[in-house]
Amino acid sequence: MIDRYDAYLFDLDGVITPTVELHKRAWQETFDAFFASRGEAPYEGREYFAFLDGRPRFAGVEALLTGRGVALPQGADLDEGFTSVRGVGNRKNAAFVEVLERDGIAAYPGSVRLLDHLAERGAPLAVVSSSRNAEPVLRAAGLTDRFRAVVDGVVAAREGLPGKPAPDTFLRGAELLGADPARTVVFEDAASGVAAGRAGGFGLVVGVDRGAGREALLAGGADIVVSDLEELLG
Repeated sequence: MIDRYDAYLFDLDGVITPTVELHKRAWQETFDAFFASRGEAPYEGREYFAFLDGRPRFAGVEALLTGRGVALPQGADLDEGFTSVRGVGNRKNAAFVEVLERDGIAAYPGSVRLLDHLAERGAPLAVVSSSRNAEPVLRAAGLTDRFRAVVDGVVAAREGLPGKPAPDTFLRGAELLGADPARTVVFEDAASGVAAGRAGGFGLVVGVDRGAGREALLAGGADIVVSDLEELLG
């Protein structure tokens, strides 16, 4: 099925690397401290998939706080306190970087096997991630050389690209590969990501169910859903 296409765009966290667990831990630590400081109900794991999964960091913070009825100013880029959206997001990022540097990361074996298969075909590959830590994660996993382009949160901010569920970052990834979106595959594990792939008119949108749920991914716009990318080699 996937060999009919010309180019391939991969989300990173939860698709290639299990960094979602590091992100979950960092979000948990951050929001536990934030809500405790305000005397509010503790952060719940379900809030990750409801508000944070697949979204740019600051957009995720704002979505979760809005869902809680909490209003904070956007704040300055370098804020680190709990008085602004950017401050909360930056606190989370510091926690994530600490965990990544301490524990490292390894790619999902099934994802590596698919990357190997596509490399044998000489197919162009790109990472399209909402994270601003895509480059460090790829380096930690030893995967930097696998991809011709990386469009992450840093690139999106620099180029003024709206994040997922808008399709702009995926469309930019296809452009950098010189690929027609209709001839390109998107791999995503978040409902917001598959919605971005569908909105961009991509030829095939593959949902990878690492916890978001098969039905949520199909409802978001996935053409097919797998639990591991190795299933696509069958």
